[in-house]
Amino acid sequence: MPVDLLLPTTGRTYVARLDGREMHDTDSVFQQFYDRLQLPDYFGWNWDALSDCLRDLKWLPADHYVLIVEAADEALPGDAAGRRLLFRTLLRAGQRWSSAQGPEGTDLSRLVVVMSCDAASVSGLQVQLRLCWEETTSS
Repeated sequence: MPVDLLLPTTGRTYVARLDGREMHDTDSVFQQFYDRLQLPDYFGWNWDALSDCLRDLKWLPADHYVLIVEAADEALPGDAAGRRLLFRTLLRAGQRWSSAQGPEGTDLSRLVVVMSCDAASVSGLQVQLRLCWEETTSS
């Protein structure tokens, strides 16, 4: 079922589409983010570097950011620990952007992460994301 995104009515929005089917290993995960988010050359090609970049995004000329991970349930097949790292990295980035505080009356930049999959995989993806969220909020 398609999801309607309510995008901001003011400012520039940067939308990046990533494909979980193309995320065969950690290098291909990093390559997808590097290509789609135009990560800076200093990107360190590791989870900490990806987390740092997702928490910043200052090199992209936008006020709002939307990351769409299609077939998210197919990312890193056979690497459950790696998939959890990916999901936790995305959840932490979203958490950082949603908790940022600005001066009263200031509309802060926002990051929206959309994880999609086929209808038969929704419940499995929900379970994985819920577990990652619990790990993220308990640490």
